[in-house]
Amino acid sequence: MKIETISSEEMFEPIGPYNHLAKAGPFITISGTPGIDPITSKMAGTDAYSQAKQIVRNFSSMLSDVEASLKDIMHVHVFLIRVEDFHEMNRAYAEEFGSHCPTRTVICVADLPKKGALMTMNATAFMSSDD
Repeated sequence: MKIETISSEEMFEPIGPYNHLAKAGPFITISGTPGIDPITSKMAGTDAYSQAKQIVRNFSSMLSDVEASLKDIMHVHVFLIRVEDFHEMNRAYAEEFGSHCPTRTVICVADLPKKGALMTMNATAFMSSDD
């Protein structure tokens, strides 16, 4: 099975030697994504709510490049710098995902490579033909 890697021109430039998304057959992985607004290439805000909303919106945009959507996401890893941001991250996450609630892991970390990022998320998706 061939692995296709994509870094969308609609997204911010990766901060390292990686692509935003990889797809092999029906499986999709999305790299760690901070809350960067792809239009300005700056953090979407200085708060957890704004950054979490932007991350999920970025997921949606990246998935559309391979004709997938948020509903195809199976699992999300969330890496928070501050556990006190958990509630606001959850609020934004729930608003963006709606009734689709993929499995999720939340981990607190000491720091992140992107300056100003309060969190990063990555995701695994599966494109089912059973829609």
